[in-house]
Parts: sequence; C-alpha cells; structure tokens
Amino acid sequence: MSMRADEALSKVPVVTAIFWIEKLCATTLGETAGDLMSMTMHVGYGLSSAILIAMFLVTVVGQLATSRYLPVLYWSVILSTSTAGTTMSDYMDRTLGLGYAQGSALLIAILLGIFACWRLSGYSLAVDNIRTRKVEVLYWTAILFSNTLGTALGDYLADDSGLGFAGGALLIASLLGTVLVARSFTPISRVLLFWIAFVLTRPFGATMGDVLTKGSEHGGLGFGTVGSSFVLASVLVALVSFEIKTSRPSMT
Repeated sequence: MSMRADEALSKVPVVTAIFWIEKLCATTLGETAGDLMSMTMHVGYGLSSAILIAMFLVTVVGQLATSRYLPVLYWSVILSTSTAGTTMSDYMDRTLGLGYAQGSALLIAILLGIFACWRLSGYSLAVDNIRTRKVEVLYWTAILFSNTLGTALGDYLADDSGLGFAGGALLIASLLGTVLVARSFTPISRVLLFWIAFVLTRPFGATMGDVLTKGSEHGGLGFGTVGSSFVLASVLVALVSFEIKTSRPSMT
C-alpha cells in the first residue's frame, strides 16, 4: 500500500533545545575541521572544497535515499555542509579575492534566490513539511549556502568589522537572543524566525570556532584546530547518541 503525502515520515528532527545545541556544535565543528584540513594540514582551499563537497554529496544522497529521519545520517549531512561551507567561503573570499563583504553579499543573494524558488514552487518553508524529495533538495541546498554564508559573515565580523572574534560572537549571540525573545513574545512568523536563527547559528559557530582555535594575541583561547575539533566532535557524538536512545522508533 502506498503512503499518502500527509502520512509520510518526516525526514528531519523535531526542533527542540537539543536540536539547536547539536546545530551549534556541528557548525562550530565545521569551522574548525574545515580550517584543520585547508590550513593546518596545508591541503589548500581549492582541494579542501572539492573533497568536502564530495563528502557532502555522498551524505546528502544517502539522506535523500532514506524514508525516515536517521539522526546519525542527518547530522552527518549538517556537518558536511558546515565543513564544505567553510572551505567554499574561504575559497571565494581569499583564493578568488572577493573579500568577506563582497562574498557575503553574493551568498546572501544566492540564499534569497533559493528561498524564492522554494516558495514559488508552492511549498511552505516550514521545516516540518520536509516530506517530499523536491522540498528536501531545496532544504539541503539552502542549508549548504546558509552555512557558507555564515562562515563569510563570521569572518567579516571577526576580521573586517573591528569587533574581533569574541566581539563578533557576542553580536551574533545578541541577535539570536533577540530572535528567541521575538518567538516568545511576538506574533512574528515562526517559520521566518526559524530560518533567521538557522542562518545566524552558522556565523556564531564560525566566530566561536575562531575563538576556540586562535591564539590569545588574536582574542582566542588557543586550543588549535585539532584540539577544538576533537572536543566538539565528542560533544556532538554524545548528543546524537542521547537523541538515538531517547527517540527510538516504535517497532510496529
């Protein structure tokens, strides 16, 4: 018997506090792991981008092939979009010479175009409606470019704005706090607020990644890309494991 569209299993997790913690860990890990490959390991932005985009394609194809939400696979795709987004942004801003401001502006335009295509296709932008292949492709495309944009914005705030790594993180944290207040006390669309928060968590992760990895002379904590990546990966694995144990599908 075929499954009706409204009975299809959701391919994404329920948005809870744990979801946002996992998202922050994954995006920050994406920043540190991307820098680990392109800078610490001296692979270079171009080759790193190619490798990480290939990893993204492998994970997202696996995600599209599933019929339900699988935490390990879902967060693997989120992580791969974060790492690919880091190197894609660095390649655009540094290797191609666009700079943080111009690169961010270009990525904003691309992301708005993706959302416009999504809306004009007749589907809601609400993430609890990710139940068809077409919407899921739009969803993951938006996530990839939002994470790329987040890296560029985070680098702009940290390097070009004069705020520094900690100042950039504080600004983004304040904006996220404003979104939380708006969600609790205003009638502003929850869908709009979700996507604003989703985009903002990437520059927050980018700036927090810089805070963790950079030395004290640059306003960071000096953990380095290896140490920071290990800690963040451990936290993310623990959270995903907890999610799996507490939300096992019923055997019916």
